[in-house]
Amino acid sequence: MLPALNAISTAASSFNLSAGPLSGAMPGTATAVPGSITTEPSPFASLITDAVGQVDRLEDQASAAVTGLMTGSGVDVHQAMIATEKASMAFEMALAVRNKAVQAYQQVMSMQF
Repeated sequence: MLPALNAISTAASSFNLSAGPLSGAMPGTATAVPGSITTEPSPFASLITDAVGQVDRLEDQASAAVTGLMTGSGVDVHQAMIATEKASMAFEMALAVRNKAVQAYQQVMSMQF
């Protein structure tokens, strides 16, 4: 879970938040040229993809630890509990980020121009 938080903080620090929304492109983003198609994913999309992958890995590790505990293959109870709690906390964090993103989208869509 810590690598996911480090990835989020690294991505957040790469944005120049002191610049206004009309002052130009943000660092790390590609500027669109008419007639060209960019195939490079945005930093936010790769960040979310990495975070979901890390949550999936933690859930796989927790499943393996619980299976090892149940079969008696040398996994201690505390190792299984720690792996399960890591997976649970990572999932809750991903769910909270998702809920905030949906909430922000809904607020933007309800703006009147």
